[in-house]
Amino acid sequence: MKISTLIFILILPFTSHLMAIEPSPSKNDALAYIVSPKNGEKVSNPVTIIFGLKNMGVAPAGVQKEHTGHHHLLINADQIPETSKPIPSDDNHRHFGKGQTEVTLTLPLGKNTLQLMLGDHFHIPHNPPVISEKITIEVD
Repeated sequence: MKISTLIFILILPFTSHLMAIEPSPSKNDALAYIVSPKNGEKVSNPVTIIFGLKNMGVAPAGVQKEHTGHHHLLINADQIPETSKPIPSDDNHRHFGKGQTEVTLTLPLGKNTLQLMLGDHFHIPHNPPVISEKITIEVD
């Protein structure tokens, strides 16, 4: 192995932050939405949340196919994640990287907000971002 190749391999991990990942393009008429529950609805645990998407397709994380992505559910999130970085994965940002279009989960009692955000094969929001309206439900 050449010395220059070895040096390149050794410094590559330290330069990855310098390489910008371009967001995948979305269709201008793409729409993410929550089919169920409806805004203002009173529900009981466990809550089934059904995701909707128009004018784009769903594909698992890691699958790079034009005009597709996978859902991320924002639960009681104060703000939309940065659109130039991968969507966080925590209690407020749930990933559905297998291409799921619904989930059943237990939410805290009381008012909860739900919002969908589509992520590309790298979990990065599309350009322009495909984000649903934020809804509020009450869990009793």
